[in-house]
Amino acid sequence: MVCKDSSVRKGLDLYKRRKLRCCLPAEAAPAVWALKLQGGLMNQPEKQSYWQLQDLVTIGIFAAVTKVSSLLVALIGGGMNPLTLVLKNLLFTSLAIVLLYKVRKFGTLTLFIAVCSLISLLLLGGNIFLLPAMLFAGLVAEGVILLVGGYRKSVALIVGIGLYDLLYKCSSLGLSWLYTREQQGLMVMVAVIVAIGYIGSLLGLFTGFFFVKELRHACIIRD
Repeated sequence: MVCKDSSVRKGLDLYKRRKLRCCLPAEAAPAVWALKLQGGLMNQPEKQSYWQLQDLVTIGIFAAVTKVSSLLVALIGGGMNPLTLVLKNLLFTSLAIVLLYKVRKFGTLTLFIAVCSLISLLLLGGNIFLLPAMLFAGLVAEGVILLVGGYRKSVALIVGIGLYDLLYKCSSLGLSWLYTREQQGLMVMVAVIVAIGYIGSLLGLFTGFFFVKELRHACIIRD
């Protein structure tokens, strides 16, 4: 009995639709189809781009803060000395870890490095020959992050940043060797400077993780 009633209802609905379609004038057909098309488009979900405006603004702010803080450390510390080398690398690594916790996307580290390098080239007179090595180290580090566990794993982020610092320092040593291979004493001095800077990078891994914990308590970083 229920099946019979349902079939009767379906038949009546179909009859009403056909009757309404026949009663409509020919001029109203485009408007009806336009309303159907508009309704279908409105029901479709909006496609979001990979990089949101908030992500790009965050990366730019972190890059600017990194360079400004490094410049302030160099000015307050009186130039290049072991203390300023440690502090500059510590700040860079710490801010990079906080950024990756804030923007957990592939390409964040590489884009951050590119913006920092651009600021250094335009304002601070950075070495353009180190840019390819920095970008390569950033891409390798992000690939390792994906292999270790992805951007949702804290260990993967710390390992990726540590690997980037190591690769970048080794590449800078290799470039320095090309410039100073005929002066071994100068090469030893450069190696000592790079080693002191890497100590600051290792310390920055711990301070960056500490900053992330405090920012989580302040609800600035949310998982």
